[in-house]
Amino acid sequence: MNIRPAHETKHIDALHYPVLNSLFTLVQSNDGTTNGTTLWLGGQAMAIFLADLAPPRLLANQRPLAIELGSGIGMTALALCSLGWDVVATDEATVYSSVLSGNIANNLPNLPSTAGLIQCRELDWTVHPSAWTWSDAISISAEPSVPSEEALGPPFDLIFTSDTLYSPALIEPLLRTIHALVTLSTSDASRRPPCYLCLERRDPQLVDQFFEIAKSKWGFHCTRIPHRKLAKLVARNMVDWGKDDWEGVEIWKLVLPVGPNDSDVKDMSLVLP
Repeated sequence: MNIRPAHETKHIDALHYPVLNSLFTLVQSNDGTTNGTTLWLGGQAMAIFLADLAPPRLLANQRPLAIELGSGIGMTALALCSLGWDVVATDEATVYSSVLSGNIANNLPNLPSTAGLIQCRELDWTVHPSAWTWSDAISISAEPSVPSEEALGPPFDLIFTSDTLYSPALIEPLLRTIHALVTLSTSDASRRPPCYLCLERRDPQLVDQFFEIAKSKWGFHCTRIPHRKLAKLVARNMVDWGKDDWEGVEIWKLVLPVGPNDSDVKDMSLVLP
């Protein structure tokens, strides 16, 4: 089954999306209520990037744990879960209730037997991390309502997000959220999880502003994944795509340094070959 670029499929109410040996049925909504209820190019690019970065994990006792910010219709989270990772898929309340929670629940039977665990929760970036709770089955950032002893939480081995950089008003909340997740997942001074961010450079000024604030205020070391690497992955996995189909897509790695110099930067590379 050929995978088409997301901008060609937004009119389809239920996408049939192949990932490795799985076929996911993903409900989406293009009614204009919010940006997060359809598939976007960044999620597609992130899925093939993570599949190359993090090969399948087959042993349950060696499963790393990832959290996704802005999971949308849930495709990228399901894709990583199918590789044997435990994944927490998150989004704001409207997206969670309209597409994300249903897509995750309905596609559990479509995951391979070697898949990890996957849970989805509400996470509002505008809520200060001091108000988060990890023991609620529905929301991280709202008042606890459904306590769960099985709810996944930090420390995380990986943070990832796609198509979430589109408004100046969200720059600070997103960076604060990423910073908090890294801090919560830091077991010692030399083990900090990386955050991978995929974006479409539709507004270069906005993108440049984001990375300037990420570096100057929040202390992140930001590195772009080489374009040639992403181009090879697209050519290998999206065989019918032309350059115009994914023009402007970039993937960046954000790491919180352990010291003032770039040479001091260490991350969780032990779980990410």
